[in-house]
Amino acid sequence: MTRATATHRPRHPGRTATTSAPVRLPMAYVLPLRAADDHGLDELTGYLRELSGWVDVVVVDGSSPELFARHAAAWDGLVRHVPPDPALRGRNGKVLGVLTGVALARHEHVVIADDDVRYDLPGLRAVHGLLDRVDLVRPQNHFDPLPWHAWWDTGRTLLARALGGDWPGTLAVRRGTFLAMGGYDPDVLFENLELHRTVRAYGGSAATPAWLYVRRLPPTTAHFLGQRVRQAYDETARPAWLLAGLAVLPATAAALAARRPGLLLKAGLVTVAVAELGRRRAGGARVFPAHTTLAAPAWVLERGLCAWLAVGRRLRGGVPYAGARLGVAAHSTGALRRRLARRRPDDLVLWVDAAT
Repeated sequence: MTRATATHRPRHPGRTATTSAPVRLPMAYVLPLRAADDHGLDELTGYLRELSGWVDVVVVDGSSPELFARHAAAWDGLVRHVPPDPALRGRNGKVLGVLTGVALARHEHVVIADDDVRYDLPGLRAVHGLLDRVDLVRPQNHFDPLPWHAWWDTGRTLLARALGGDWPGTLAVRRGTFLAMGGYDPDVLFENLELHRTVRAYGGSAATPAWLYVRRLPPTTAHFLGQRVRQAYDETARPAWLLAGLAVLPATAAALAARRPGLLLKAGLVTVAVAELGRRRAGGARVFPAHTTLAAPAWVLERGLCAWLAVGRRLRGGVPYAGARLGVAAHSTGALRRRLARRRPDDLVLWVDAAT
């Protein structure tokens, strides 16, 4: 279970102003989980209790038998709590959980979310409406509360918003599209990008609503620090972003060697300005405090260092992940199109039959 530094803040239990009946959407919510301990269990249980009043919830729990039993006791009657399908094979446990959960979903519209994501009812309604028109929805996460390391990572979020869109801890898909394309590769690191690209390679449509803000709990400081190189490794799937990261340290060294620190100051100001564009995009100022733009230059320097460390990991075969080593961050859309074109009809249902 992802450690978080905040508690769940209950909202109104899913009732409209004109009726006392619970609001229930024809949606499924899949939460893939692999907890290391029961830290945050009470908070997560409170969220699941609220969530279960709005949508059908499936928790696919790959935790140890002891923790699985604790979760089963805590969530009895709230959610469908199942282990990952043992017939599935892959090194990314989160993807195995998603494959299992989407196959078990009872509705066409499916939200997939990490255990630190906290939807509210308006957010779920917005996703539901968008899935009437597209095959995949990529919302926008924001950290709340905002300890120093969440502030730091928000600098990355703002730059991503200004340059095309951020990658959150949640996506939403049409179940029919997901099953028809045969799911997605469970042996990649950047699983959200892989799912997005697979939908597009299959011919599906996607939306990135920059205005759809979904709260996310910040990780602990230790978890944040442990993810720096791993997150930089994701950019091996996006060569332009990787090259930009690799250029940061040489450019900084060149400016210092030329005794032109003013260049670094100008670069920092430009970075802040770009982050501010991302903050103001689609009403983002209401969830991203103004001071978060100041984190962008610090994050760029961090990424400049971690990009080189990530390349070193790539040369050594990949990044350690949950007891495995993953070398591929995500496949290109072209490679996925070729894979889908080569697929036999029987391949579409191999894992679906096992999960259902």
